[in-house]
Amino acid sequence: MKWTDVAEIAIQLADARPNIDPAQLNFVDLMAWVQALPGFDDDPAHCGERVLEAIQQAWIDETA
Repeated sequence: MKWTDVAEIAIQLADARPNIDPAQLNFVDLMAWVQALPGFDDDPAHCGERVLEAIQQAWIDETA
């Protein structure tokens, strides 16, 4: 899984952390949690604020 797999990342985060409100999450924690997902294998340098915003929004949409 790569940073561009936004929808899959959001699904896995929603499953792994069901009690977390993604709207209240800071990007430092979000980035660490994404990197800790099973099957995630991408360079942290490929991640930026826009990617994290997209993941956060997809996670919000997933839990809505």
